[in-house]
Amino acid sequence: MKTRSLLYGFLLEFDNPETLKEGIRHARREGFRKMDAYTPFPVEGLHEELGIHYSPVPWIVLTGALIGGIGGALMQWYSAVLDYPINIGGRPLNSWPSFVIITFELTILFGGLFGAFGMLAVNGLPKPHHPLFNEPRFDLVTQDRFFLCIEATDPKFDHETTWRFLQTLKPEGLYAVHDLP
Repeated sequence: MKTRSLLYGFLLEFDNPETLKEGIRHARREGFRKMDAYTPFPVEGLHEELGIHYSPVPWIVLTGALIGGIGGALMQWYSAVLDYPINIGGRPLNSWPSFVIITFELTILFGGLFGAFGMLAVNGLPKPHHPLFNEPRFDLVTQDRFFLCIEATDPKFDHETTWRFLQTLKPEGLYAVHDLP
């Protein structure tokens, strides 16, 4: 029996990174996949434990850079060769060395813009209020606590069974997080 209602998920509180990683290992072994960890500082190997191995952001940046570079080169070629050809000092109209600077600049500009907006899109930002902010103990994530959230949208999620399983992990705290209506 899968329930959704206004339940966002269950939040586990741990006091050190090793118990957090052990909790993630047990949850993944149990079959949970829609979970995320929150820590006050970067924890080595945490993304491997969560099963996060791929980010589309490098491909988004490459796409933007290629669009910028090719677009800049074509724009200059079109204006110098087809639209408004000017013979300057007997040089050929398609003098690619003069196109290098603008092509490079547009490659960097479009790569950076695609990277920034792609990162925001992949992260689901801007999100002014996340449901985890409804849990008062979650404020400790910026100080000295480590949290693991199992989301209610996980296919394996069942309210009673998941709660019983998470109690076996012996966290410092176990909280039900509700989404605002």
